[in-house]
Amino acid sequence: MAQTQRFTQSRIERILGIVVGSGSAIIGVQALFGALGGPVGDPVWGTALLVLVLGSELLMVVALFIGRGVRAFAGLFAVVFPVAVLLWPLAAGDTTTVDEQPWLWFLVNIGTVAAAFSMPLAGQIVWAFLIPILYSAVRLSLLGITGAVLVDVALDTIFAIILASVLIVVGWVMRSLAARTDEGREGAVRSYAQAAAADAVEKERVAVAALMHDSVLAALIAAERADTPRERALAVSMAREALTRLANVDHEAGEGPDAPIAPAEIAAELATHTRRVHAAAAVTTEISPDAEPVPGRVVRALLLATAQAVTNSVEHAGAAGLRVAFRADAEGIDIRVIDEGPGFEADRVAEDRLGIRASIIARVAAVAGTATVDSDASGTTIGIVWRGRS
Repeated sequence: MAQTQRFTQSRIERILGIVVGSGSAIIGVQALFGALGGPVGDPVWGTALLVLVLGSELLMVVALFIGRGVRAFAGLFAVVFPVAVLLWPLAAGDTTTVDEQPWLWFLVNIGTVAAAFSMPLAGQIVWAFLIPILYSAVRLSLLGITGAVLVDVALDTIFAIILASVLIVVGWVMRSLAARTDEGREGAVRSYAQAAAADAVEKERVAVAALMHDSVLAALIAAERADTPRERALAVSMAREALTRLANVDHEAGEGPDAPIAPAEIAAELATHTRRVHAAAAVTTEISPDAEPVPGRVVRALLLATAQAVTNSVEHAGAAGLRVAFRADAEGIDIRVIDEGPGFEADRVAEDRLGIRASIIARVAAVAGTATVDSDASGTTIGIVWRGRS
């Protein structure tokens, strides 16, 4: 088993360890009683083999239960048991009979299970055949080869090999399923990480593109249309602000304080933002007495989206009949940017044009608001709505 197991594999190994440890402990007790109640050959060799085999098995069982040193102690028993089988004639003497199995017989498949916890699959398969065949060969050497003995030993050997094969297959299947589960989980995590990274890159690209589109483009339009010193100074101010925001694009989401802003202040800033883009735009304001302050980040998003809508009107509709209506009440904020230009079909706007998609709709949606576009031959209306209590 690998030193660094993954989640499902480690759980499967613990389950197998507890189950096999419990079974090995029960069979070990059975073997102990069989040794104590069976015929006695050479007491010195018999006691030495009993202590060696059951002692190493006990170490393996403890390791399986605590989940530490499993490979080492299972490997110890997997090596000790075949050696004990080879030395068994020294302990058995002439006490071996056909009718009674020696206590080692109970532990034949424990040796195979020990190999399953300490060896690769090829070694496990070898041990599944080696231990039963070795045990049978030693038993035949003690009993002598006769027809009845040969049949009896052959049946025991086949039974032990079949049981060992089943145990190996069950362990292999469970480990394979656990490995595939872990691989699937790791693949899903990698896919999610890649998707999250791609999404972050795309969001950053849209943020930069939107910033370039609305702030920088608005500054350029203002500079192009500037005829008076005041308008030129305003264009310079807009360009400076755009460059500052471009430099801080990574922090734009949290730019500025989030303290609530009163509706009257919002209306004043809206008028300022609008007239920066187009000085002749008409701005109307309606504030209900029960209107509540709005978080700063929401205000910034709404003002930037409105400025982009005004910029679109100036650029594509020549600011024909341009007016901005601001309303604040207990439910939230409602802003309308209206012009009387030729209009357009929103569904036919190219994917790479971000003025509406990113700078207005996505920006407003980011603060839990909604932006709508209604355009036909008679003009265009862009609605920007934020409901604080929705």
